[in-house]
Amino acid sequence: MIMNPSSIKHIVLDGHSLTLESFVAVSRFHAAVTISVDAIEAMQASRDLAEKIAAESRVAYGITTGFGDFQKVAVPESMSNQLSTNLITSHCTGTGEPYAEEVVRGMMLLRANALCGGVSGVRPLLVEMLAEMLNKNVVPVVPQKGSLGASGDLAPLAHMTLPLLGKGQAVYEGQTLPGGEAMARAGIRTLDTLLCKEGLGMTNGTCALTSVGTLALYDTLCAAQMADVIGSMDFEALTGLRNAFDPRIHAVRGQKGQMLVAGNMRILLNDSEILDHCQQDRVQDAYSLRCIPQIHGAVRDALEYVRDKVEIELNAVTDNPLLFLEDEAVISGGNFHGEPLAIPFDTLGIACSELAGVSERRLERMVNASLSNGLPPFLSTDPGVNSGFMIVQYAAASMVSENKILAHPASVDSIPSSANQEDYVSMGTTAARKAGSIVQNTLSVLAYELMTACQAIDLRRQMNSHGQGLAPVHEAILRHVREKVDFYEKDREIWPDIAEMEKIVRSGELLEIVREYLPDFQ
Repeated sequence: MIMNPSSIKHIVLDGHSLTLESFVAVSRFHAAVTISVDAIEAMQASRDLAEKIAAESRVAYGITTGFGDFQKVAVPESMSNQLSTNLITSHCTGTGEPYAEEVVRGMMLLRANALCGGVSGVRPLLVEMLAEMLNKNVVPVVPQKGSLGASGDLAPLAHMTLPLLGKGQAVYEGQTLPGGEAMARAGIRTLDTLLCKEGLGMTNGTCALTSVGTLALYDTLCAAQMADVIGSMDFEALTGLRNAFDPRIHAVRGQKGQMLVAGNMRILLNDSEILDHCQQDRVQDAYSLRCIPQIHGAVRDALEYVRDKVEIELNAVTDNPLLFLEDEAVISGGNFHGEPLAIPFDTLGIACSELAGVSERRLERMVNASLSNGLPPFLSTDPGVNSGFMIVQYAAASMVSENKILAHPASVDSIPSSANQEDYVSMGTTAARKAGSIVQNTLSVLAYELMTACQAIDLRRQMNSHGQGLAPVHEAILRHVREKVDFYEKDREIWPDIAEMEKIVRSGELLEIVREYLPDFQ
């Protein structure tokens, strides 16, 4: 299982050791941040080289020239600081609702970690300021829309940088304030100006799309594990056949995710009296049940691919140009281009939408009396007068359908910019944002499925057609759910029940129960 990020209380940034869990620990759970001594020394050496290049008036993109198609315009040393500051104020063109605070904290963390690589030519002071903002929870207000995901996330990162200059807006102690006021209240001194190269150092990079997508990845990894757990509970509700998880079936195909999920299903369904008494009821189950290893397993494989790309990017230097001390080279490349993550984040959205799709199909089987192996229509104890769980399935279906629209890839699109100098862009930030929306829908669908499975299990026990005993982990989960959501005897306002189920699914408590009972669950 993935490590619990809330258990990480402090990390040291050095430019190369950030992990998925430590990223989430800082962005979501407010772990403290310090900067390694080696990183500070590397950044200072790089800064010294940037100042030498500016003083000697060498031709160097973004130091002694303008940006984008203005690369052809020379900028004198006397104006190079103004050039950097102008880059921030002219590029803060975002619009739409602000990013969640955890996303912006992730952006700041990623920018700081990338600059720790010591090839960006910025002062260590900027990274120290970002770390202090993280530790004191000063969070810039960053609109969600306005990035092409190439030349970096220019607009979002410009908005992120404004409070360092006493500009823009930031949230501090629950209040949205002018950037300078938020920094002053937190006791952080602002800058009068950025120095040469620092404007590019702060805005060139994939930090917004990586932050959004990394949080979505973490939530999807949790969703994938919960999908196995909730799907296994459906088995007891629907008297499913365990032979679909025989390891021999999965070994002869050899797909890693499939074998992993089949192993999960075997341990989740172990010691179930209900399942022990139903294995001869039919020859095989529908795909949404017996193909859980194949479907969920394919998602697991996709997530491993995405995680590999994300954990590389968490420690990547993604600005431009880069400065190399050994020969004082200033090299213009394209590390800011978001394509290496645009395709993975589109993949993430597609994979996560599959979890929701098959979850809704299992839910439908539980509420449909023609498919549920004996359960009452819509899981109602008095059908007709009471609608039971009829509209629960409707709501899940609506989000599954929305996910299908959101899963259309963004990375296949491009619109040229900067007078066609930047002629092919990634749309990676859109891919990440879409993936984030998909996983939130998916978590809601899983909450509906879990609520439905608990209702169906209680009804199956009332029928007593196959005994009473559940798998121990399922018994613990059902008991936990029933502490917050009662059995649905007669129609009542159901939205409070759904809200409680959403909390259970999103809080991580479901997986904590599984860890307690099944240490080998993956």
